[in-house]
Amino acid sequence: MTALGFVERSGEHYQNGPVVTTFLSGRSATNLGPFLRYLNRLNYPMWMRLEEAVRTGHALFGEFQMTKDEQQIYSEGIEALTAGQANALAANYDFSQHRRVLDLGGGTGSFLIAVLSRHNNLEGTLFELPTAAAIMRERLSGSALAGRIRVVEGDFFKAEIPRDHDAVIVANVVHLFSPERNLELLRRLREFVPDGSRLLLVDLWTDPTHTEPLFAALMAGAFLLRTGEGDVYSEQEVRSWLTASGWQPLDRRPLAGPGSLVVAETASL
Repeated sequence: MTALGFVERSGEHYQNGPVVTTFLSGRSATNLGPFLRYLNRLNYPMWMRLEEAVRTGHALFGEFQMTKDEQQIYSEGIEALTAGQANALAANYDFSQHRRVLDLGGGTGSFLIAVLSRHNNLEGTLFELPTAAAIMRERLSGSALAGRIRVVEGDFFKAEIPRDHDAVIVANVVHLFSPERNLELLRRLREFVPDGSRLLLVDLWTDPTHTEPLFAALMAGAFLLRTGEGDVYSEQEVRSWLTASGWQPLDRRPLAGPGSLVVAETASL
């Protein structure tokens, strides 16, 4: 820890180094402590079964089946890791052209909260599985945003997706599924949104070789372990899915770190 610069040693005494003070102490806006708890409790044990996941192609813990405690750790950990993406999306995309935003598979609402906190003209809906939805409801209790955010439970591959939203955020969801299921998801989304709607796809979009950005390539194994079918995908791949499912790709924009945004608009069916 001393060699890495995480702690500083003076004789027989140790104290936090600048990196720990900034990112792990919990006393700054950028706190990665919850992400370390997620790695320790949920992520690291999965890596012990990497060979099994590669051989079988099956999710090792049941797709998205977590206890409330595990969901809390998972959500807080992913929120800490993706906070930069959420804030960058809220700051750099023009949400003034929209009135209602749907956050599809948005966990416990970190992206939706970042966007609505910055844009008072918007109302939002979080569409999630029951465990995550319950945590989001608790989080909104007493919040100033409670009157502007609706929480709806459902499986976006099976249930009716909430209608009448002119912007849809799909953040860090695509990398959990196979190309075939992602195409199915995009087709379903197109059926439930009005003409002229925008689709905001946030993910670790890569180059055609799937090796850049490096962080995305390193995460590919984690996505496979999580669902048994996850992977990283290139901008070219997502554009082909969009075109085939009734969406018109518009552009790609950088966000914080290795994440980026692919923007699409509804095309004529």
